[in-house]
Amino acid sequence: MNKSPVGGEGGGGVFHDPEVDGNGEANTIINNTTSSIDQNMKAIISSGGIGSGSGLVTKKKMNIVRMTLLFVGMTVACFIFYNSVFPSRFLPISLYDYTGTTSSQGSDHLLDAVLKNASMKDRTILVTTLNDAWAEPNSIFDLFLESFHIGSNTKWLLNHLVVICLDQKAYARCLALHPHCYELYTEGANFTSEASFMSSDYLQMMWRRIKFMSKILDKGYNFVFTDTDIMWLRNPFPQFYPDADFQIACDFFLGDSYSINNLPNGGFTYVKSNERTIWFYKFWYFSRKAYPKMHDQDVLNKIKSDRSISQIGLKMRFLDTQYFGGFCQPSKDFNKVCTMHANCCVGLDNKVNDLRILLRVWRKFMALSPNATTTAQTSWTVPQNCRI
Repeated sequence: MNKSPVGGEGGGGVFHDPEVDGNGEANTIINNTTSSIDQNMKAIISSGGIGSGSGLVTKKKMNIVRMTLLFVGMTVACFIFYNSVFPSRFLPISLYDYTGTTSSQGSDHLLDAVLKNASMKDRTILVTTLNDAWAEPNSIFDLFLESFHIGSNTKWLLNHLVVICLDQKAYARCLALHPHCYELYTEGANFTSEASFMSSDYLQMMWRRIKFMSKILDKGYNFVFTDTDIMWLRNPFPQFYPDADFQIACDFFLGDSYSINNLPNGGFTYVKSNERTIWFYKFWYFSRKAYPKMHDQDVLNKIKSDRSISQIGLKMRFLDTQYFGGFCQPSKDFNKVCTMHANCCVGLDNKVNDLRILLRVWRKFMALSPNATTTAQTSWTVPQNCRI
């Protein structure tokens, strides 16, 4: 580090370290340390605490004390700066636990009831989030539910789907259409309208989702999280990796399910509740502090190669787009595709238009005779409005 005291000779001014500039807490410690050194040395000199019988401190001894105290202050400052950028390096796993929820104790009991009613025998649930903009009639939510009804062996999965509603209108709409709905109240937030990509509301919504999914893991439930703009066309469970802790879909899959070079999409994940995933979701959530202007997916790209993840033994796999496709990289095989995501697409109207077309194509495929489906050269006619 290049360290330069600013002020008069003797180090009594403000200490500036360009490498920790921007971390106010670290620079404050440095400045307070240098100031305290001078004040303490003056007091020691005047009291005769160091030196010869005359009570005077030699210049050599004074410099040794000053440099010792300054070294301690710099060490603490560097620790704070480094830990703010790489939060996993010094903190034990147990310290990633966090408390505080906007839900009251009564609503927490309600959540427990909803999760229990929707759970499979192995404590697995499906989860999606919903706000008013996406819950409007003939919008995303209607298309989402329709996909389960027209998919291959997917209708039964609706019995295990929990819809987390981010506002009262979405909650009322959910109750009218689906049995397992939960209203998640976030103090001071308004998630009713469509949130523009990377806006403050959008970022808050994405991180609120990660925190809530962490809570579900804490309660001992495995989950498949799905964005509501993902169409469920075939039961995906046979395509999941049985030995993985955390599985995630990709915008672009590079051919190796183990490779961290794949570009993941946080809109579709299958996560088993255990000590590793509980820690990982807390680590993911707290990593937002190191990358304050990024959403959950971009932060995941930053931390997926962090050595602490391999140290705890988390088994992470990336899902093949031939089974879990999207508008970024569509599945080309209608006999394999399980889900299709309206990713690489901005704007609610654009998503609704192209997803409606997608379901129309899927219905035609499903109407073919069993023999015809194996030989049919069916292809998607989307994206259209979502084309990038």
